Amino acid sequence: MQTRDDDTLTVGMAQMAPVWLDRARTLAKVVEQVHAAGDAGCQLVAFGEGVLPGYPFWIEHTNGARFNSPLQKEMHAHYLRNAVQIEAGHLEPLCGAARRHHLAVMLGCIERPLDRGGHSLYASCVYIDPQGEIRSVHRKLMPTYEERLTWSPGDGHGLRVHRLGAFTVGGLNCWENWMPLARAALYGQGEDLHVALWPGGVHNTKDITRFAALEGRSYVISVSGLMRKKDFPRETPHYETLQTNCPDVLATGGSAIAAPDGTWVVEPVEAEERLIVATLDYERVRQERQNFDPAGHYSRPDVVRLMVNRQRQGTVDFTE
Repeated sequence: MQTRDDDTLTVGMAQMAPVWLDRARTLAKVVEQVHAAGDAGCQLVAFGEGVLPGYPFWIEHTNGARFNSPLQKEMHAHYLRNAVQIEAGHLEPLCGAARRHHLAVMLGCIERPLDRGGHSLYASCVYIDPQGEIRSVHRKLMPTYEERLTWSPGDGHGLRVHRLGAFTVGGLNCWENWMPLARAALYGQGEDLHVALWPGGVHNTKDITRFAALEGRSYVISVSGLMRKKDFPRETPHYETLQTNCPDVLATGGSAIAAPDGTWVVEPVEAEERLIVATLDYERVRQERQNFDPAGHYSRPDVVRLMVNRQRQGTVDFTE
């Protein structure tokens, strides 16, 4: 029988800057944050969108839409070299850290998957369970604006939720948190702890965090990254051009947590690189579902229903 002692979950938001576009060194920082979260008693730690190895800030500031630009090709090739290929074991150190501390990890990474040929990039949300096993990889359904010049559209395969203590956890990347049907796909699976991954900025988190919490009657964790011009490694291609063209701060954080009634558990935190820890009480989910449950008593499946294709998309089917 479940007791009230089972109702709490301690979560961490690792608001951090990557060692920009350097997979190895950024992964080391991510693993350090997992160790810190474990030492702080966290049962879940989340990271911002694309933090491993970093968000493609160069596009906006270097005429990214210019066709056949040598600069854009060189930056994209560098991004490919430093992207995450899960099949190659790139996340094994992170899985090991999760296993050691027996905590779950929600990571935003730039994935270069072999099942799509290994040469295209996807903004992926990876869920690692407390046993250190990768349980889902959700590829962002629709890259936003200039992101489409480097990222590819994902599919519905990763629209899944995971049991963690009393909670059912799901997540989406950045602006797909504004997609009503993507949210509904998670609500319909019993999600009551939603993790929204962002590259950084209170302009992203201040409204949608509380709105999604009210709509889903769930806790919503909005975890953001940081990015400063000083975080560009000197080995970055076109370093001097980037230093000249980019502002000093490209992403300001803004990580926050809203409760199921839309009130703040943690108000948006800006400009600090740190682990933000909070303890969530599942009883608040039960209380707020009394008057609204979007997939339960306040739904009309006889009138409106959602169909979700969770097949992993590919270009070739082989029959041996």
